[in-house]
Amino acid sequence: MRLTEFWRRMRAHFGDPYAESWARDYVIAPLGGRTVEQALAQGVSAKEVWRAVCQVEDVSSRLR
Repeated sequence: MRLTEFWRRMRAHFGDPYAESWARDYVIAPLGGRTVEQALAQGVSAKEVWRAVCQVEDVSSRLR
């Protein structure tokens, strides 16, 4: 998954203004206690990060 697709899905799920805030502030256990931004900055793939988001959020099946 490309980073642009990752952010498209994040915005579709959370809404445009909230997606970046959530990615910056919400710590996700499946990412080793990191935020989305931290995981991406440390080289975790966008696909792996998206899977972690789907584990902790009720993401619609069309976005999974």
